[in-house]
Amino acid sequence: MSATSRWRGLPAFVRPSLLAVLATALGAAGMALAADASSPSDAKLTDLLNARLSKTKLTQVSCGKIEGLCEVTAGANLFYIDHGARYLVIGRVYDMQTRQDLTAARLLEINPDMLVGGAAKANAAAADSGEAETAAIPGAGQATAKTAQPARPAILSLSGLPKEGAIVWGNKAAREMVTVFTDFRCAYCRALTLVLRSMDIRVVERPISVLGSREVANQVYCAKDQERALHAAYAGEPVKAGAACDTKGLDANERFAHQHGLSGTPVIVRSDGAILEGYRPREFLETWLKGGKS
Repeated sequence: MSATSRWRGLPAFVRPSLLAVLATALGAAGMALAADASSPSDAKLTDLLNARLSKTKLTQVSCGKIEGLCEVTAGANLFYIDHGARYLVIGRVYDMQTRQDLTAARLLEINPDMLVGGAAKANAAAADSGEAETAAIPGAGQATAKTAQPARPAILSLSGLPKEGAIVWGNKAAREMVTVFTDFRCAYCRALTLVLRSMDIRVVERPISVLGSREVANQVYCAKDQERALHAAYAGEPVKAGAACDTKGLDANERFAHQHGLSGTPVIVRSDGAILEGYRPREFLETWLKGGKS
């Protein structure tokens, strides 16, 4: 008996149920095939890339971090490919939900020294143009300081800072707190702010004008809503002007930074005084913060 004859021989009320079962089974099979096709093994993609980019020495291929894309590292370089290894994408991936630049964070994980070197070059350029009075980061090959800078302590006491000059934001009721010396023209400070914003933490931000950002710092500090103004400044948006206010606290921030050799930004100070220089991703910061608990 043919399949068609058997189908016609079934009771009418059975046919819709059987169709639903078949549709479900076919749908599940299709989903499984699609998942398999969209999730190739990292080893398979590595072989494809080695064939297509024979002169590029690959370090790692990972398809489990960003949906729809595979991350490829080649030494200090980072790019992306589709799951078929046909299209190569060079650029930044930005997570709009967590508001993080995933590419910047990954690049710094691959080569954290680029943070210190980049900050040193920026500071040296600013010093040459008369915009900065502080020296370049010691040890970074930028001997452009006009005056000797004191060595940075391993543990930094913030007791010499007045209450003024601080912009407190984040979860102000959180038990965990960090103090951050930042510059509104520092790209790494902006990236760090996006990470801190995604954490359940109280941030005490103390702006210092390493890259000639004092005017912006004044605007943010005097704003009616300092937190909103701070994030607007980092996003490159205009800061809503507020009434003029006393900015002597910002002067104190800069004196303190100069006295303690904080010539690059960002500088993160834990509650126990431990110092962390430069941008770090969220996972690193969460582990580091736990180290300050008794």
